Amino acid sequence: MEAIKRAFALSKAQNRTALITYVTAGFPSLHETAGIMLAMQAGGADIIELGIPFTDPMVDEPAIQRSNAQALENGVRIPTILQMVKSARHQGLAVPVLLMGYCNIVYEYPFGEEKFLRDCKAAGVDGFIIVDFPEDEAARFSQACESKGSVCPSMQPRNAANANYRLSYVPLIAPTTSDSRMEKICSSATSFVHVLSCVAPTGAQVNLDDGLGNLLDRVYRYTRDSIPIAVGFGINTRDDFLEVARFAEGVVVGSQIVSILEMSPQISRKVKAKEYCLDVAGRSERNIIIPERPRARQLMSSTTVYLSGEDGANDMVLEPEQPKEVNLQTDAHTRFGNFGGQYIPEALRECLAELEKAWVAAKDDPAFWAEIESHASYINRPSSLHLASRLTEHVGGANIWLKREDLNHTGSYKINNALGQILLARRLGKTSIIAETGAGQHGVAIASICAQFGLKCTIFMGTDDVERQNLNVFSMRLHGATVVPVDGPHGKGQLFNAVSQAFRAWIANVETTHYAVGSVLGPHPYPTIVRTLQSVIGNETRAQFQSMNGKLPDAVVACVGGGSNAAGMFHAFLKDLNVLLVGVEGGGVGEMAGEHSATLTRGSVGVLHGVRSYVLQDKDGQIQNTHSISPGLNYPGVGPELSNWKDSGRAKFFSATDEEVLSAFTLLCKLEGIMPALESSHAIAGALKVARDVGVGGNVIVCLSGRGEKDIQTVVDFLPALGLRD
Repeated sequence: MEAIKRAFALSKAQNRTALITYVTAGFPSLHETAGIMLAMQAGGADIIELGIPFTDPMVDEPAIQRSNAQALENGVRIPTILQMVKSARHQGLAVPVLLMGYCNIVYEYPFGEEKFLRDCKAAGVDGFIIVDFPEDEAARFSQACESKGSVCPSMQPRNAANANYRLSYVPLIAPTTSDSRMEKICSSATSFVHVLSCVAPTGAQVNLDDGLGNLLDRVYRYTRDSIPIAVGFGINTRDDFLEVARFAEGVVVGSQIVSILEMSPQISRKVKAKEYCLDVAGRSERNIIIPERPRARQLMSSTTVYLSGEDGANDMVLEPEQPKEVNLQTDAHTRFGNFGGQYIPEALRECLAELEKAWVAAKDDPAFWAEIESHASYINRPSSLHLASRLTEHVGGANIWLKREDLNHTGSYKINNALGQILLARRLGKTSIIAETGAGQHGVAIASICAQFGLKCTIFMGTDDVERQNLNVFSMRLHGATVVPVDGPHGKGQLFNAVSQAFRAWIANVETTHYAVGSVLGPHPYPTIVRTLQSVIGNETRAQFQSMNGKLPDAVVACVGGGSNAAGMFHAFLKDLNVLLVGVEGGGVGEMAGEHSATLTRGSVGVLHGVRSYVLQDKDGQIQNTHSISPGLNYPGVGPELSNWKDSGRAKFFSATDEEVLSAFTLLCKLEGIMPALESSHAIAGALKVARDVGVGGNVIVCLSGRGEKDIQTVVDFLPALGLRD
């Protein structure tokens, strides 16, 4: 922390603005990072932000996204990054280093957060910028950065009383940050405040304007000149630097450096980085003074704990304590047990607060629900419930009932959420709607409602799904929507990539645009909004079955990707403890990473797309690839409410393999004359098992979430490969 303060003090004493540079650790290659940092220091960098690569860099612009992907492909992990910093320190790096990244990497660090802080201190790290901490987590982490940690009294050496990390947590402020929140952020800052010049994650494409001065006037009102301000995003040239330097004590340059490294041959990268830093800051090598920095006396290892001092100098050496679970409690209304919350970039906080306020008002307003009901005939509600008699006879177990959401307008249950969210968006005065889609059903539903209300519509869809679901792509475009194919970092994109890109697009256009999330995922209040709008499925089902049978079913079954049709179906039965709730995930073709999409069955707790839930991740918190024959289930996360039902035991989850799904698909076609979506076929496959377990005389209801014409070509392609006959 002190090193950061000294860096700003030195630049002020030299009557200049501090240059803060960014580079992604391990990009372009592992062995170059230390040298690039030294080159930036030689070019006049006063502070270096070292990016921790993540599989979902939600707020970063394309060049930094690519650098993250390349670094991960190079094998970068936190221990690798710390060794890079340590190596650079031994070679003479003296300027402060901040690690910048996403909270899931911190949460998944081996032996917990405290060990993470100790190892970072030992390596020569001075602080952190974590872009997606919830407000309470940011405050707790900031306190932990400054503290001396929990040390067993019997193990404290003589200088333990004065020992502390003295690391700095640097908060972010966006143009959309409210005054009340800005005051809290500024009052808690320990070294400087990082201000984003814009909210769009498009670094190199941003034009600076007069609004920056107004923004910084607001920030200075709360820093009262006691804490320096550094500004980043969209600063690429010397003129940009000078424009920002009129207002701020520090200027952050990142995407341009990454782009230079990306375009330069390896032999000239360090030289190019140094030359760029000299040019953008307007300095020459002869007037650059590199400060001295105390060095560690200890080598970093997995069994050594360092406290106090620069780079471990004069530090205590202790044995690590047992792993501790990170406390993740926050406002109860944003969570479902231990799941949910808002793990989001600063730029989204105010628009989510606006959305929550509008949702609370709408859900308590009878006029809102009356408006939804006025469109019932358009979307074909209520959907029917009937007995699948031949399927029941074939199974030889419980009666199997079908809740026919496939008969809704646009062919799936997605229309329920689409209508409600677009009516909500109109209340907010939004004129543009964006959405993600995997199977295309949410995209078609959104496009059709936008067409009815005359709203601009943009749908983000993974390139792999665009190819697999070309009929739905054509349908979206017929309804007037713009379909944006989204690539993955190393090839064809899927639903995960489409969600990430949709969030980026929303961040760039929050004033006029509503992001209509298609499932019970994402930050609060989305899981609650979507589940509430989809609860019409379960409410109808419960009433219909009771009316026909005078009792409740024994079990209710739904497929699970993000989980919105399951959440909507199950919610009405939550208090009916005799009703078994069963979710069926994508078992794919195996149990290894990348072979399935069984998040609840095989995943672990983590953070993805702004929410804490079960995710498919590796030991370092990086999101894993997924596979499912159905694109709508091909997602590495799940809704937080379903995660809570899993942990509480209220719902049970298992997976169905691609082969089982295709068998269920063909069975329903031949026995009932109904062609289910491949997503819905997972539920059918699960219902066959549940019906046998429940036995003759029982009743099992399946949510038939969508129709399957969109999947015909996939079925044709996959049946021979799996040895199944058509």
